[in-house]
Amino acid sequence: MEKWNQSSDDFILLGLFPQNQIGLLFLLLIVLVFLLASVGNSAMIHLIRVDPRLHTPMYFLLSQLSLMDLMCISTTVPKMAFNFLSGQKAISFLGCGVQSFFFLTMAGSEGLLLASMAYDRYVAICHPLHYPIRMSKWMCVKMILGSWILGSINALAHTVYILHIPYCRSRAINHFFCDVPAMLALSCTDSWVHEYLVFVSTSLFLLLPFIGITTSYGRVLFTVYHMHSKEGRKKAFTTCSTHLTVVTFYCAPFAYTYLRPRHLRSPAEDKILAVFYTILTPMLNPIIYSLRNKEVLGAMTRVFGIFSLMRK
Repeated sequence: MEKWNQSSDDFILLGLFPQNQIGLLFLLLIVLVFLLASVGNSAMIHLIRVDPRLHTPMYFLLSQLSLMDLMCISTTVPKMAFNFLSGQKAISFLGCGVQSFFFLTMAGSEGLLLASMAYDRYVAICHPLHYPIRMSKWMCVKMILGSWILGSINALAHTVYILHIPYCRSRAINHFFCDVPAMLALSCTDSWVHEYLVFVSTSLFLLLPFIGITTSYGRVLFTVYHMHSKEGRKKAFTTCSTHLTVVTFYCAPFAYTYLRPRHLRSPAEDKILAVFYTILTPMLNPIIYSLRNKEVLGAMTRVFGIFSLMRK
């Protein structure tokens, strides 16, 4: 059992894997996933930036999703890998606050952004004649800015609170990053108020957007069912199923973790679920959107063609 100096303001991250060869193998897999996610999301952002055919509201929103996923996985994995390989589990008080803030910002902003993407598809399929007005460039910018700003405000409020509560027990966080519920478990004061606020925030930034997304796609599927064009129906189904896959991978484990009361949680289960929405989802999103989207695949072909011409 490791001893920890209670007089220090630093925290300890107990991590995800045991310090042995099996743990090292799993860590290498996580690092591989991190590299794939970094390359995939960076490539998606680059494709949308350089290909004029992808300069539409849907793909501008998708580029922001890739940016959020890139920042989310970069917030957790590098520190986890460094702590495992160095044998040092400490994270500074300020570092823990910064990590918590960026993770919560990405988490809240992504839920709102996914709802914006669902609204974009709803307008495009159900009200195509109104699409240029309802999803104008300025409206797209407002959706993106709103997602970032609201996510940042929510994250700042939770981070400030979590860093000002008294920790009279161990400062060992049973997680691989500074997650708010795991930190609340270390408080020596009654934290039911903040646990309630976490529930409210999760409902506002995850549950309500998820309800909006499912409602939008319910309307979309109803409209698609009555389409006469088989090609249009197929394209709409492909787009909607892709987005719903992404939403399910992200929202389900996140909601299950944050909406449960403390007495129903276990640290081991929370860490496993966190792998899905902090590590696996950022890797899967660019793969899902590229392999199931002809426009993205076409952009990849055109960009790689440009690169090949430049090398000649």
